[in-house]
Amino acid sequence: MPYVPQLDPAQLPGEVTLDHVIPAQPAGFAPLPADLRPELVSALASRGIDRLYSHQAEAYQAVRSGRHVVVVTPTASGKTLCYNLPVLQRLLENPTSRALYLFPTKALAQDQLAELAALVKQLPLGIKVDTYDGDTPPGQRTAIREGGHIVLTNPDMLHTGMLPHHTRWRKLFSSLEYVVVDELHTYRGLFGSQVANVIRRLRRICDFYGASPRFVCASATIANPAQLAERLLESEGVQLVDRSGAPRGERRLVFYNPPLVNRDLGIRRSSLLEGRRIAAPWIRQGIQTIVFCRSRLQVEVMLSYLQESLAPRLDARKRVRGYRSGYLPLRRREIEAGLRSGEIHGVVSTNALELGIDIGTLQAAVLVGYPGTIASTWQQLGRAGRRSGSIAVYVASSSPLDQFMVRHPEYFLEASPEEGLIDPDNLLVLAGHLQAGLFELPFVDGERFGRAEVDGLLELFGEDGAASHSGGRWFWSRDAFPAEAVSLRSLAADNVVIIDVSQPHPDVIGEMDQFTAQVMLHEQAVYLQDGAQYHVDRLDWDQKKAYVRPVEVDYYTDALLGVTVSVLDTFGHEERAGLDRSHGEVKLTSLATMFKKIRFHTHENVGSGPIRLPEQTLHTTGYWTTLDARLWESLGRERLEAGLQGMAHAMRTVAALRLMCDPRDLGALGEVRSTSTQRPTVTVYEVYPGGVGYAARLFELHDLLLRDAAALVRDCPCATGCPSCIGPLNLVEGTKEACLRLLSANALPV
Repeated sequence: MPYVPQLDPAQLPGEVTLDHVIPAQPAGFAPLPADLRPELVSALASRGIDRLYSHQAEAYQAVRSGRHVVVVTPTASGKTLCYNLPVLQRLLENPTSRALYLFPTKALAQDQLAELAALVKQLPLGIKVDTYDGDTPPGQRTAIREGGHIVLTNPDMLHTGMLPHHTRWRKLFSSLEYVVVDELHTYRGLFGSQVANVIRRLRRICDFYGASPRFVCASATIANPAQLAERLLESEGVQLVDRSGAPRGERRLVFYNPPLVNRDLGIRRSSLLEGRRIAAPWIRQGIQTIVFCRSRLQVEVMLSYLQESLAPRLDARKRVRGYRSGYLPLRRREIEAGLRSGEIHGVVSTNALELGIDIGTLQAAVLVGYPGTIASTWQQLGRAGRRSGSIAVYVASSSPLDQFMVRHPEYFLEASPEEGLIDPDNLLVLAGHLQAGLFELPFVDGERFGRAEVDGLLELFGEDGAASHSGGRWFWSRDAFPAEAVSLRSLAADNVVIIDVSQPHPDVIGEMDQFTAQVMLHEQAVYLQDGAQYHVDRLDWDQKKAYVRPVEVDYYTDALLGVTVSVLDTFGHEERAGLDRSHGEVKLTSLATMFKKIRFHTHENVGSGPIRLPEQTLHTTGYWTTLDARLWESLGRERLEAGLQGMAHAMRTVAALRLMCDPRDLGALGEVRSTSTQRPTVTVYEVYPGGVGYAARLFELHDLLLRDAAALVRDCPCATGCPSCIGPLNLVEGTKEACLRLLSANALPV
């Protein structure tokens, strides 16, 4: 029986709401395909593979039959072989064919390269496999373009580095037979909508060169894998392979709610401190443990705590490492190698290590806070125990979504994973990629972009001087490079570079997107990276450079972000007696106003200061509801303001559950007098440019949303309102009652 790390719930000061064992599952096997080339059979045998799991054999046959395929099986079930096997078989049959592998992160591409290269080395033909991304040295790029049989990249590099320069990639695009889209479940929301348009451009270029590749998608468990794949690829009849034949070790799953430190206010002990309490003993025992935190700031704070717990060991900083976006490539590769070798006993990560990177023999996972979706939670829980039994502990924070999940563990165990929702025809997203596609190839009159009709947009580009029309075709007519203006992942295209000025020669130590930089890299901030502290001496916003120097202080900083919402256009509206409903286009304005200094361990506020940075604006979509005057006049301004803030908080929480989206995809604001409606208003808005359809769905769910939010507030065990139901503490007497009265304004049963 594989060793499972021990945890005694009786030694935890809080409440264990779930202690569940998922039993081991035996493997289901199938013989190697009869048509498999002897060379490939021999290569598999050298790696100890003489038969396949049943889902691997099913996927192989589906791909070989010429179908688009999506494989959906649990973490560590051998999905990689589902696409490597048919691709290598085809390369052995026809060495001139080509394949393109898309991974959502560079780290995952590097990991898959190592596994694929080891298999290719056993084959007699000189099959060339390599990654092509921002870290690829210039000297290797030409060789990859000219001779790469399998090119591993990410959507960002395909978007800006390959498609706009397709003439240099003619050998690849003209012979492209397979496109692999790994981690399909990550292509949701804005990112998925953007990638769907990148795939439109890819298929258009392949068609130009006479190729028609088949797509093989792989995903963690989601509710609608076939539908998401069909939407992403704009192709009907994608074959689904979802019956796993892989074995699974025993897995223990624990949900833990930290103890209350103030019962009246619903304030619980820090989930970071409780996460450290659980993870530190395992790491000291040499048990490989991964700790997931919700933000980059939390990663660095937790890393400091765990490294302290190993003191006075001189190698404490080497035994526990951080891993997140913003770390430079060589550092990330070093950490991944240390995990595989066992030199690193603990790693603290954001969701950067959530995906299918093989990071050794991890036996324990600690999730500090709910990841936001059921699919992400299972992915993070599955990071441990890839090769043995494991334990995973979810430590709840005081946030309402965390408290809902930890108080209702049956919801987590019984609920289906989330659906992937994308909107490739979002006007802002579509326009940016249409311009990129126009730069790559002219558009013929009447030509569709995927399934989207774009004649009207092309005419607008013509009026704006970006396109010209001649001989029944549209041409790009500017010197600008349109793909560079479209960021697939962030709201701002330009990242802030972080520069350590303490050395004689300043050293770049990381980077950060603009919206995060305003709260983490403002002047006087304490920036944390890999357990080290840096003071931000100067932030050059125009040049997007933050100048930092190492310091040792007993506090970290956290910033306050002010948000305002203005309605630009109303797409739908319905009057109601209590709370009406509307949705439409809104402008989101965010401004970092001040920062707090928070002492390590005690988390007390030891100082503050102003932040002087320009506003950041975003055009998106929102759903809002306004209050009948007869009700709000009777409440009084103070109770009304507190009630609206609680109402916004509760509605955002249940909206994330109903939409099955990450709560970070949504924002909410309660205003006593909105500048747009001139009435008390609660707005739930999307945080992505143009939105991806969430606001329109909330408009449809109006009554259910109000009912669920009322139930959330009513069922909370607090007496007068707390952060777990109405959000940040408001000391106005009767806030909880005011919030419930507002939510019940439509006389719905609550």
